[in-house]
This record gives sequence, C-alpha cells and structure tokens, in this order.
Amino acid sequence: MNNYKKLNVWIQSHQLTLAIYRVSIEFPKHELFGLTSQLRRASSSIPCNLAEGSSRDSRKDFARFVEIAHGSALEVEYLILLTFDLGYMDAQTYEQLIAEITSISKQLVALRRSIIPKP
Repeated sequence: MNNYKKLNVWIQSHQLTLAIYRVSIEFPKHELFGLTSQLRRASSSIPCNLAEGSSRDSRKDFARFVEIAHGSALEVEYLILLTFDLGYMDAQTYEQLIAEITSISKQLVALRRSIIPKP
C-alpha cells in the first residue's frame, strides 16, 4: 500500500483539512495558538498518518497508523463541536464539517478492518 493518494479516505481527509484551514481563518485572533492551532493540527494528522502508514512494510504497522488517524478524526469531531458551541462557526458550516468527519471516521474504521480483520 504505497499510493495513499488513491485512498478515498485520504482524499476526503485532505479536503477536510483544507476546509478547516479556511474556516479557522475567521476564528478570533486570541485562539490562534490555542483552538485554531489544535484543530488544524488534528485535522492534518488524519491524512498525514495515512500517508506515513502507507509506507510501512507490514499490514500491522499500517493498521496502527489508521488507528491513530481515527483517533485524530474523533479529536477533530470534538473540536468542531467546541468551536460551534463557542460561536466561532455557523450552523451550516458545523453540519457540513460534522458530516465530513463522520464519513471519514466510518471509512477509517472500515479500512482498519480490511487491513487486519478481527477474528
């Protein structure tokens, strides 16, 4: 599994990261080194871990990176909720981002199961 760019979940998580960067530009300046930075790092961690994991020689190693990406997806889901509750994004943006991260999360679970199925 070397061409991570062909993974649907990588493509979608990359697009989500771009959307997070665009949305977070509007966050208050006092959040730049807090919530803005944390949300950007967490969202970019998803495609980064898929890319890094795809270079691993074993299925077990790749599966571990997919698990880490899934953890980051859940972190992003919470951070999106937090930013919405703080009033930093509107309801439409919130719902779009939540739909995207939910889809990504489901794909990561399915990918992990396809790499090493549970007995």
